[in-house]
Amino acid sequence: MPTQRPQKTEHVAAVLKVFTVLEALAAEKRVGLADLSQRTMTSKSTAHRLLQTMVDLGYVEQNPETEKYGLTLKLFSLGARTLSGQADILRVADREMGKLSRAFGESVNLGVLDDHDQRVTYIHKFDSAYNLAMQSTLGYRNPIHSTSLGKALLAFRDEQEIADRLARMDYPKLAPNTLTGAAALRTQLQKVRAAGFAEEIEESEAGVRCMATPVLDHLGKSVAAISISFPLFRFDEARKPEYVTLLRGAGLAASQALGYRGRQIGETAPAAAAPE
Repeated sequence: MPTQRPQKTEHVAAVLKVFTVLEALAAEKRVGLADLSQRTMTSKSTAHRLLQTMVDLGYVEQNPETEKYGLTLKLFSLGARTLSGQADILRVADREMGKLSRAFGESVNLGVLDDHDQRVTYIHKFDSAYNLAMQSTLGYRNPIHSTSLGKALLAFRDEQEIADRLARMDYPKLAPNTLTGAAALRTQLQKVRAAGFAEEIEESEAGVRCMATPVLDHLGKSVAAISISFPLFRFDEARKPEYVTLLRGAGLAASQALGYRGRQIGETAPAAAAPE
């Protein structure tokens, strides 16, 4: 009598456990078996079995002295190979991000849309020259609705994708001014498309203000976005037209390097205009 194949849900549960363990290791750097079992809500025997498999595959290592587990660089290698497919974007954006960093000394970030989730992933950055600044982490993922990067990216996608993503989003309130509904976000996206840049003021994090512009491909579709992040107290309202001009110029230059042939990004693109 043939052996019955495991139910699909069992396979899914096993995969979920693997990634739960990987995420716990990524968050805590070095973790003991008991702690990891508690964090991932699995039995010690299950956690140990998963860890040993990951050790055998080269994704996890165990310190022989502390007996704690940690990730190896093999996962980084996988991520690096994924980014290599975006080498052109990184190359052209790096040049323009460097100009913004030197002009303002603030944090400059490059983000791309997650194809499977309603989030933005940070793939490149220039850190602020100031001690007190917003610090981003490469690989970090933020919700679309609360970030200037997310708005700049989504505004320059086709209407069907925008509608689909808006319908699938959650709108948790993360900071004092976070948008908490599809209607408010759609209104801002219209303004972003017209102005050529997006803005957030304490929508993702209290005390932080960000501005972002898209990087477009030859079809005018956003493939990335560049942002500048300011502590709220260091944002100079009198210099806002300068911020906008240089930011939009950086996005346009990067877009043109990827084959975009429009004269500007945005329908009207006034230098000092921004979403309310």
